[in-house]
Amino acid sequence: MNAKRNRGLTEEAATTAIDQACRMPRLPTIRYQFPDLAEAASQEQMSYRGFLAELLLAECDDRARRRSERRIKAAGFPREKSLRAFDYDANPNIDAATINTLATCEWVRKGHPLCLIGDSGTGKSHLVIALGTEAAVKGYRVKYVLATKLVNELVEAADEKQVAKTIARYGRVDLLCIDELGYMELDRRGAELLFQVLTEREEKNSVAIASNESFGGWTKTFTDPRLCAAIVDRITFGGNIIATGTDSYRLAHTKAQAERSIE
Repeated sequence: MNAKRNRGLTEEAATTAIDQACRMPRLPTIRYQFPDLAEAASQEQMSYRGFLAELLLAECDDRARRRSERRIKAAGFPREKSLRAFDYDANPNIDAATINTLATCEWVRKGHPLCLIGDSGTGKSHLVIALGTEAAVKGYRVKYVLATKLVNELVEAADEKQVAKTIARYGRVDLLCIDELGYMELDRRGAELLFQVLTEREEKNSVAIASNESFGGWTKTFTDPRLCAAIVDRITFGGNIIATGTDSYRLAHTKAQAERSIE
């Protein structure tokens, strides 16, 4: 049994003891914020229990923030995008209420798919990244990848006899965001490998796909009609489909800026 600690520590000695004690259980937030929180507790005449609660809540909040940051970094998003920054007025095809419902990530919890279909510049990538970020913040494992990059990685893995391992890795994340599907034609081998990834995730984990082609135009990407139909079936069954339209608000914004600069 440890000897009874001296309870008559000076303020300086107590601060040193707290600093050292926080190192062992790895409580960096308490360690760094303790002086300010202690000062605030003294000024507000906070109870011992209230002060302890403030310390522990600060540590928990900071740990949650760091975990979210790690998940967002691990997702591999090419840039930061948020739902707050999305301009609904510029694209009236997007229903804010629908996006806010998706932001709860209930569809991710249930393993449902999401498809965003529309022309370039209509906000598909913005929404995929922003919704993926929301999922990461809420504790889900997320991975973002361009469709062509994913297919190339799968083909290389198949050549190295590592395809099963690669498919399993993409199958484990809670939300797989596949962007820019439909920009390039895939050969049968690449299409079949992508199909295997989608099959691995079917009704288990969510997939969010952004495509510039309507489903009817996917035969340009997946040249085998039966395989194309099977892929469309995999990513639409029980899912959400959002049409982002054909008018590029990004182009409209650029033109408006150019006109203002001329004036």
